[in-house]
Amino acid sequence: MKMKNENFSRRQFITRTIRTGIGVAVAGSAGYLFHDPKGPDDSSIISGETKSGSESGFSDHGSLWSLPDFSIPDLSDRLAVVRGEDRSKSLDAAVKALGGIDLFIKKGDVVLIKVNAAFAASPVLCATTHPELLASMIRLCYQAGAAKVKVTDNPINDPASCFLLTGIEQAAIQNCADLILPRDENFRLLTLENARLIKRWPVLKTPFDQVTRLISMAPVKDHHRSGASMILKNGYGLLGGRRNIFHQDIHTIITELARMVKSTFVILDGTSTMMTNGPTGGSLSDLKPTHTLIAGTDPVAVDSFGATLLGKTYKDLPHLVQAQAAGVGTVDYTSLKPSILTI
Repeated sequence: MKMKNENFSRRQFITRTIRTGIGVAVAGSAGYLFHDPKGPDDSSIISGETKSGSESGFSDHGSLWSLPDFSIPDLSDRLAVVRGEDRSKSLDAAVKALGGIDLFIKKGDVVLIKVNAAFAASPVLCATTHPELLASMIRLCYQAGAAKVKVTDNPINDPASCFLLTGIEQAAIQNCADLILPRDENFRLLTLENARLIKRWPVLKTPFDQVTRLISMAPVKDHHRSGASMILKNGYGLLGGRRNIFHQDIHTIITELARMVKSTFVILDGTSTMMTNGPTGGSLSDLKPTHTLIAGTDPVAVDSFGATLLGKTYKDLPHLVQAQAAGVGTVDYTSLKPSILTI
């Protein structure tokens, strides 16, 4: 469902927040069950066979489709690290250090911003893309001449509650971006070449219609299965169906997602890092002020630097090693000679 651009008054926003908050426990639980239940049995995944489109509820036309490569080859080695407490100022500085927004977004571009909106949580908990950061990115895209900016994700909890309570809905609409909530008709079955897991699996497709540039934005978080949730893990939100079945081989699915979709550039928010109880968190005590924002065109390098905010290295995160072996990027972020700034 595409939500119309409209101006939200403070009263409207508070009213909607209260109304959603009353039922968020029920809605969130129901949303979790709907989006991430038990899933198909293990044998169906291992053999690469899933239900047909008619059986699963997802369209089967175009099951051989693939996502375009949104990266810019000549700009594949750019990395910027900004130390600061203000997300908007850090983003401005990081994008300038990469060469400026005009290097990536041109007049007439249709930009899709893939956020992390997985949970119906307040932005202060840093479990999702921060709305202030999203608002700033949307404005930068329009300043560069973008014809349209779209925002999407396939949350674990009820999508409407997630987009509202995280502040992502308001940030998108107030800055004239189209917010796309996931519905069955937005997905198409996709088979990734030489993949073991992504075979005839429902993947978000219609939000990518007419898109010419892709930006991935995610927070730095601990993750109890993968060790960390950052940019590469953010690709999980493109999957439909009973995707939690992939948790048994989490590093492989993250690597395949990294191969499946390549962004124009990515933004990793480590202003406050979720050090424990990830990926949901739930308490301010899970957070550590790390005052770092990382931007780049190599998501493996970005995540490898991001791992240091969690007190880890790429060696602690097998999916980073696997992604490098798959040709997605490099774990040696120092080889990119990152611009490191303090604001």
